[in-house]
Amino acid sequence: MKRIMAVGVFDLLHAGHLHYLEQAKSLGTHLTVVIAHDDTVRVRKHEPVTNHDLRRRMVEGLKPVDDAIIGNPPEVPIFDILPIVKPHIIALGYDQEHAEESINRKLRELGHNDIEVVRVEGLSEDLDGTRKIIARILDLSQKK
Repeated sequence: MKRIMAVGVFDLLHAGHLHYLEQAKSLGTHLTVVIAHDDTVRVRKHEPVTNHDLRRRMVEGLKPVDDAIIGNPPEVPIFDILPIVKPHIIALGYDQEHAEESINRKLRELGHNDIEVVRVEGLSEDLDGTRKIIARILDLSQKK
């Protein structure tokens, strides 16, 4: 079995998220998705629209997903989740700001020489991101 790990916030689930997870699942046989902890989202991005428990349940219901777990809070190193998931591949979304080179370097430092980092391709749709969807809703509501 080839285990894949995908990570993300998954706030306001949309077609771009599904595409990312389909692409990630195509890299192996078992996909575990790590949902960002609410506190991590607050520190790194914004106030989440939905809480991490609901986001985990929503993602877990998607066909490509075998397991969905909530990630560490921001005070716990992100790489501490690797012994739980035991991935062969970490799949990054096309728009995730993670740098493959620094992730690979940290993986090697921690002795995870067997984990590959792969960036998957994006969806070429207009509304493939949460911020784009929110902007579109706001734009439509102002036109009324």
